[in-house]
Amino acid sequence: MTSDETDGGGRDPLFRYDQPIFANEDILKISHLPGPDKIVGRDEHMSKVAQALNPAIFGREPTHLFIFGKTGSGKTLSARLVSERLQSEARREDVNVEIAVIDCGEQHTEASVIKTLASQVNDPSKSGMSIPERGLSTGDYYNRLWQVLDTCSDVTIVILDEIDMLRDDEVLRKLSRAGENQKIVDSRLGIIGISNKIDYPEELTERVKSSFAHDELVFPSYDANQLREILENRKDAFKPGVLTDDVIPLASALAAQEHGDARKAIDILRNAGRIAQKEGADTVSDDHVRAAKEKSEADRFSELLEGTATQSKAVLYSLVLQTGGRKTAEVTTNKIYRQYLTVADDLDMDQLSERRVQELLQELDFLNVIQSEVRGRGRGQGVHGTHRLLEDPDIVKRVLLRDSRISTLE
Repeated sequence: MTSDETDGGGRDPLFRYDQPIFANEDILKISHLPGPDKIVGRDEHMSKVAQALNPAIFGREPTHLFIFGKTGSGKTLSARLVSERLQSEARREDVNVEIAVIDCGEQHTEASVIKTLASQVNDPSKSGMSIPERGLSTGDYYNRLWQVLDTCSDVTIVILDEIDMLRDDEVLRKLSRAGENQKIVDSRLGIIGISNKIDYPEELTERVKSSFAHDELVFPSYDANQLREILENRKDAFKPGVLTDDVIPLASALAAQEHGDARKAIDILRNAGRIAQKEGADTVSDDHVRAAKEKSEADRFSELLEGTATQSKAVLYSLVLQTGGRKTAEVTTNKIYRQYLTVADDLDMDQLSERRVQELLQELDFLNVIQSEVRGRGRGQGVHGTHRLLEDPDIVKRVLLRDSRISTLE
């Protein structure tokens, strides 16, 4: 029987029909909201988020809030969970609370944020209007948003994830002052901005700083014991007896090595299960965990680079070569540029000016691919830029070499 034929039972042998590893893999998705009893080490922080949002239960305007913390510290999870619990309590008071979650890494322009917010809250049967994907000016999208908010919601909680990725912070000023400026009359609006950059408020324009009153909350990173508890709370994703005893302790320890990233810990555990299943194994072992750690790091970095132009990848590759394999190595713009000229020549690419390469480095810094700093050389000596990788150089190089053109450099 060939691979495209079915057996006597009518099932195609090309596919696998058993599920020896996972019972419910959805539990390991980042978007999965665990029950309140399974949130680890965030009771105090969730209480402070609840205090800021509490007025919404009675139809009043919540306190705007900035939440800071490193990646995987539970910021977005806590904001979403508290908002949903508030939404449920508000119903008891006959108050309709709507929740909009916007990823500013994807929706980073003023128009796209407003359009996405209006689309998530809109109920055409109440507002009598649609929110088209394109074709309207930013001003027209705002006008539709105001009508949507007034007709579809008593209070709207807007969660702006990765708020530091916004290209224009004017949207914060307009949203936060919508009630004061009589743009909305029958509705209230609360904003939760989430960022891993604790100095983000200092980057706001003066107009926004003076008008956007808010509280701030910092989430610490998880320690190894907390990560272990988080993974224990998600082990129901696997069938009983599938995880060997050292899997969860190892996955949590590996994730804690850098800065206690719960997302990374969950990614490692999920990928370990997938690797074991792909191999046809009956259990998930520590070897699968170690392989999963490498895969998780490469996959996450690959997502950061998605859509990046080849010239930017050539610049990043030049930085990798200059680090000498050390993640902490800081390299000047001038050294990167000299290396880039060689790389561009090897790739038979047009050689960009040093100024343009510096701009590409700034873009990579904006995307959190690298970290750049400007430092003074001394009195009267001017300034120079230094750059370092935020990921292991081997991982960065491996991901870059997935590009068919960059791969010719290997």
